[in-house]
Amino acid sequence: MIHLMYQERIVTHPGPRATQPERDPEGPAHAPTALQEGVDTTNGLLTSTSGNHESRRVPSSGERAMRVALVALQVGPVAILVLLIVVLAGLSDVFLTLENIGNVLKQSAVVCVLALGQLLVVLTRGIDLSMGSNLSLSAVVGAMVWRDQGSATLSVLAALATGTVVGLINGVVYVKGRLPHPFIPTLAMLTAASGLALYISHSETIQGAPDVVNRVGAGRISWIPGGGSVGWFPVATLVVAGVALVVTLVTRQLVWGRWIYAVGGNPEAAVRNGMPVHAVLISVYVFSGLAAGVAALLTMGKGNAGSPTAGNLAELDAIAAVIIGGASFLGGRGSVLSALTGALVIAVLRNGLNLLSIDPNWQYMATGIVIVVAVELDVVRGMLERRFRSMQAVRSA
Repeated sequence: MIHLMYQERIVTHPGPRATQPERDPEGPAHAPTALQEGVDTTNGLLTSTSGNHESRRVPSSGERAMRVALVALQVGPVAILVLLIVVLAGLSDVFLTLENIGNVLKQSAVVCVLALGQLLVVLTRGIDLSMGSNLSLSAVVGAMVWRDQGSATLSVLAALATGTVVGLINGVVYVKGRLPHPFIPTLAMLTAASGLALYISHSETIQGAPDVVNRVGAGRISWIPGGGSVGWFPVATLVVAGVALVVTLVTRQLVWGRWIYAVGGNPEAAVRNGMPVHAVLISVYVFSGLAAGVAALLTMGKGNAGSPTAGNLAELDAIAAVIIGGASFLGGRGSVLSALTGALVIAVLRNGLNLLSIDPNWQYMATGIVIVVAVELDVVRGMLERRFRSMQAVRSA
């Protein structure tokens, strides 16, 4: 029954107007419940959800212009990425070479994995500030287990388990502790995990990592043509694709994924509809921690070591990728494609500035500018959506 109730909120279909579920009057304008009034933002498409009678009426010129503007804003992150590629390709002859494309994919792998974990948290109106410190701690634990036990299996499991446990602690403290916002427990975990990583490693990098981890983190696929005997396509990209596939299946095929969007879109309505809100909130932080563990393995493989500072500021890159991709801090909006697009925007921007020999400090400033532009576009999109619904309501009256 819960499954059907939430499907009613996000699936468009012809026929008579269905009874609308109760909505929170103070909920965000872009929450999933608002999609039934004309704008569907969960899949990035504009659709009519008002039944056969309204779908036959001819939209006004203002509505048509509004639809075009909304579509343009929805493809904004992809447009930014394409524009960056075109500009950098014109400024650098090296940018579009297969070797450099492989470098971009390899450099973006860690941020992509972290962004996919952060995405689920942001969808529920949350934030995980501990991802970078979690990555560092997981990498140190994995490297120490490899050094002391010499078992690749135990090393990999230790890194993944460490990340997952940190995420579980975040979720339980936030939900069961009834804290007002996840900013508090994840900020506390940021400092705690960072301090623990420095303590158990004695503030030193733990050298060495399993061969399989090195191959995944730094290896390239030689049988893909164009890269010679070494290859140009990084193995880490396959890990990103695997994580992205899992998140896609979860958010689009499982009821749990629909619960995530429902909790983020309107928590009060989710509670009234009988959804396990607490379990959903804890689960997204567990997955975020697991993603940090996977990213830790990629980081170990890239440097053949576990560093207690490997994840410094990595959480900011993950948050930036999700926001640049079009997700909203107010919950209920975002997708796998948008998170990956945001991560690639950051990677392409940094790679291009490096190729142009621009001061690395400008990279952070450029990333900040892109974030501000992306957030402002989200604000404009919300305003247009509210205006669009108002126009439809007036014409339907």
